[in-house]
Amino acid sequence: MEETLRVLNGLRTNGLIEDYAIGGGIATIFYIEAILTYDLDIFVIPIISNKDKKIIDFIPLYNYLKNLGYKWKGEHIIIEGIPVQFIPVDKLEEEAVREAKSVVYKGVRTKVLTVEYLIAILIKAGRPKDIAKVSRLINEVKVDKKKLQEILDTFNLTKKYLNIKSKLL
Repeated sequence: MEETLRVLNGLRTNGLIEDYAIGGGIATIFYIEAILTYDLDIFVIPIISNKDKKIIDFIPLYNYLKNLGYKWKGEHIIIEGIPVQFIPVDKLEEEAVREAKSVVYKGVRTKVLTVEYLIAILIKAGRPKDIAKVSRLINEVKVDKKKLQEILDTFNLTKKYLNIKSKLL
C-alpha cells in the first residue's frame, strides 16, 4: 500500500491533480475494525484544463500511470498490486478532500476523509454496503455530531440521514 500511496503523491507533485484523499472502504478501515473491501477509492480534485468550460481531463493522469507500467482492470487501474478507482469530486467531496486529515502510513504521508465527511458521502451514495458502514461508524467511532449535522444540512442530506437512522434503530 505504501508504494501505491507514493505513486498517488507523485500525481500531486507532478501537477496532474490538485489534491486527493482516501475514501470508501479503506477510509472506513481507518476508523473501525477491518471490513472486506476490494479497492482503494481516491477522491480527486482534478486540474481543470479549461476554466471557462470546467473540462476535467484525466488523460494526462492516465498516460502518466500507463507510462509507469500500470494497467487497467475494469474501472480500476492497478497500482503496485492495488486496484485504485479515481473519483472526481462534487461539491461535498471537494470540501471533504480539503478538510481531510493528514496521516502517515508506513512512512508515507497521505490524506483520509474525516469520519464526518465519510459518513455524509456514504449516506449520499446510499447503497446497502454504504449504510452498513454508516451504522458501524456511528456506533463505533467518536463522531463530532455537530460537525456531521452541519455537513448534512449544507449538502441537503439530513432527511436521507434521518430516514437511514430510523431504519437502523
